[in-house]
Amino acid sequence: MSNKIQTLSGYIHEYAKSVQDPEHFWARIADSFHWQKRWDQVVDWNFEEPDVKWFTNAKLNITENIFERHLYTLGDKPAIIWEPNDPSEEVRTISYKELYGLVCQFSNVLKAKGISKGDRVIIYMPMVPEAAVAMLACARIGAVHSVVFAGFSATSLADRINDCKAKMVLTSDGNFRGAKKIAVKDVVDEAVEQTESIEKVIVLKRTGQEVSMKSGRDIWWHEAIDGVSTENQAEIVDSEDMLFILYTSGSTGKPKGVVHTCGGYMVYTTYTFQNVFQYSQGDIYWCTADVGWITGHSYIVYGPLLAGATTLMFEGVPTYPDAGRFWAICDKHKVNQFYTAPTAIRALQAYGTEPIEPYKLDSLQVIGTVGEPINEEAWHWYHDHIGKGRCPIVDTWWQTETGGVMISPIAGVTPTKPSYATLPLPGIQLAILDNDGKELIGNSVEGNLCVKFPWPSMLRTTYGDHERCRQTYFSSFKGYYFTGDGVKRDEDGYYRILGRVDDVINVSGHRMGTAEVENAINEHPKVIESAVVGYPHDIKGQGIYAYVICDMEGRSESNLIEEIRQTVTKIIGPIAKPDKIQIVPGLPKTRSGKIMRRILRKIATGETSSMGDTSTLLNPEVVEEIISGAQ
Repeated sequence: MSNKIQTLSGYIHEYAKSVQDPEHFWARIADSFHWQKRWDQVVDWNFEEPDVKWFTNAKLNITENIFERHLYTLGDKPAIIWEPNDPSEEVRTISYKELYGLVCQFSNVLKAKGISKGDRVIIYMPMVPEAAVAMLACARIGAVHSVVFAGFSATSLADRINDCKAKMVLTSDGNFRGAKKIAVKDVVDEAVEQTESIEKVIVLKRTGQEVSMKSGRDIWWHEAIDGVSTENQAEIVDSEDMLFILYTSGSTGKPKGVVHTCGGYMVYTTYTFQNVFQYSQGDIYWCTADVGWITGHSYIVYGPLLAGATTLMFEGVPTYPDAGRFWAICDKHKVNQFYTAPTAIRALQAYGTEPIEPYKLDSLQVIGTVGEPINEEAWHWYHDHIGKGRCPIVDTWWQTETGGVMISPIAGVTPTKPSYATLPLPGIQLAILDNDGKELIGNSVEGNLCVKFPWPSMLRTTYGDHERCRQTYFSSFKGYYFTGDGVKRDEDGYYRILGRVDDVINVSGHRMGTAEVENAINEHPKVIESAVVGYPHDIKGQGIYAYVICDMEGRSESNLIEEIRQTVTKIIGPIAKPDKIQIVPGLPKTRSGKIMRRILRKIATGETSSMGDTSTLLNPEVVEEIISGAQ
């Protein structure tokens, strides 16, 4: 792997080349892939429209680069090791050759059931190898997959189906999650009733629970693949053809379908995987994310498999059957690179070091974090107790929209600093802008984190609404991609992410738009108005604090609060359930009717000594009432 950086001077050299001559830099990286036709131009872009194209007019199939490119050398190597929710159930190890057969077979099933190039397919599945097979089969025939995390509600699922007009849903009878069995097929049935585009639903038998199967529409997975050929010729697509849509929360209620395309995404996820984690052939790599999130797309499925790696997939949760489960799996499979979320680390930290004691963890070489900045205390705990003081921590910053890691230490290469994502990867040209759009040069500055030059795996549009893409990411600062995050660059030039600057809350590494949660709360018949803010949470990083004005007639506060939580769970899913709900007499508003969230944030965090100027409010007296209610 000639594209692997192995020294700090190597990083400095590569980074300089990537900025001085990006086209030559990315062409060199892209040359290690198999293209059916080489590109006419490496990159063609403007951030006004925005309009970004990488490897223009190149032709390829991403799955040929996973399978046909590797089969002769790595055919018998494990591609996926699957660790089930229940540790007594059998582990599945699937070689590259076997995975190739499964993907080809399921590609043939999709085509037989009416899916062709460009059609959208929803995947709403547990963390089982079939979820990866489904993604890769879509990619192989040129269909567009949209994976929806299987914890989202029927309403959220229906919204996504309707937005992309999907023709098919791939799902399971149920999911195992710790000691619980979750009815998944019921959620899909309820969602599909609210849609018109779905023609077929293919159902994997996982838990064996009773489900209703609708004649003519629903098919069991095992019956669909029965007797189907395992030979399939990959569909050749354009570099800029859509690979997948992944929905992410925005600051307005409607979820945004972030669109990623084939060529650039392939090149960037492979390059970043190899470098950030310093993967070597024979290593066992484990990312604990769910395939429903971008981390699962880029660093469980595509990046590792494109690099010919062995990727571990885990169905369960970190605390089942006990809080040592992660460490048991690391020892059992001799995991070399381990990648998880700060939320998981903080949750496990709360159990102390006793659950770690039975395990050696001596195979670990690199440990990583993703989803949100890791706080210093959790960083040290992770470094000392899991990495045993010898494993570099790669604290990675990136987004659904960026497709791959943007700022991160390169394991064993970049000197680390707790709570800092450190330095941009080669090809990533960052800029820190003040609120007026002026670039802040030099070190010891903080402001808005922007990117001034395109990178191969960046989003191309928001599905069906290009203007929304422009408004959200390219309109705040002309000529820049705006990440929505605040950042500090310290005296060493290291970057520290300070969190969202917009109305988005980062709960356990998952972005929730405040408007989305408010809309769900407001569905409750007794709710008149609500406002939602984030506040610091020991485990989740940020919790959701809801201020709600209600019609209390004949109702008890505790019952109403519980009903509001259930309403949010039903509309969005348990992930968006408010941690704190305060019933208030009114909300602080400006004379134009805008809710002053700044004041509500201060109350939620207990910083009530300096409320700033409240004289411009329509109802300044309500602030005191909210403060006393919060206490």
